[in-house]
Amino acid sequence: MVLKRYKGNPILAPRKENPWESVMVYNCAAIYEDGKVHILYRAQGSKTGVSRLGYASSRDGFHIDERLDEPVFGPDPASDLESLGIEDPRLTRIGDTIYMNYSAYGTSMGMVFPLTRVQIGITSISVDDFLEKKWNWGDRYYPFYMVDDKNSFFFPEKVNGRYVFVHRIPPHMWIAYSDDLKTWDNQKILMSPEFDWEYFKIGGGAPPIKTEKGWILIYHGVDRSMHYRLGVALLDLEDPGRVIRRYDKPFLEAEADYEISGVVPNVTFSCGAVVIDDTLFVYYGGADTVICVATAKVKEVLHLLKA
Repeated sequence: MVLKRYKGNPILAPRKENPWESVMVYNCAAIYEDGKVHILYRAQGSKTGVSRLGYASSRDGFHIDERLDEPVFGPDPASDLESLGIEDPRLTRIGDTIYMNYSAYGTSMGMVFPLTRVQIGITSISVDDFLEKKWNWGDRYYPFYMVDDKNSFFFPEKVNGRYVFVHRIPPHMWIAYSDDLKTWDNQKILMSPEFDWEYFKIGGGAPPIKTEKGWILIYHGVDRSMHYRLGVALLDLEDPGRVIRRYDKPFLEAEADYEISGVVPNVTFSCGAVVIDDTLFVYYGGADTVICVATAKVKEVLHLLKA
């Protein structure tokens, strides 16, 4: 296993004094801007409570230098579509805008009996507002309205003149293309469960990392026992719908106590990764309870993928 756990894990944990994040702090987006890793993390005050997003940052990628006491993003109170929570954010900078993809957890409107539903939500914020912590999020929209869908992210740049989007309609990961970041076409299955450790379903992790050999794609797989592990693959630079190579073993799996024991045991789940000085920092939730980080040299990951 190439990824090395930070010895100081977990780097973020629940805070009892803040009711909105007193039980679960996990599944965070990460983006590197202005010499800092900016983290937007999912938090809950109870196992079945509403998820909101908190903010923290780190200058070295390991130690938390700042953490806000209040959520920076939460459900739209006027929308049934996300009334039950904002889950598992991913952040991607494209130009002067940071886009946030998230799972909108809510109810199906108009049903006689209550029915929950999860689908993709997307919003955005200017880079300047984000760095200044002016949480002026833009309009929210749902690209595949009322479709059971999640684990989505954008590629950080256009490929062959078009935006690229990855999402998960169970049990597959899908890829699609767009001219406006709102309407998507040429959709196809990118990857399906293939190995025993991802038997039940797979889904996207962090937005992809560009290298000269291809796009490094971190994803998660779920086995027959509902254990979550991380996987890694390499996508073609010019045709990201083509998988060059896929590592057949887990990239990271629950081994440490904080990954094995927690609100949901045996879970490693990533929504964010950054590169600092040729080192890949993978941020992940441990047992749906805490946030951790593991690292590897980019060249080591490419070697693992025989690139």
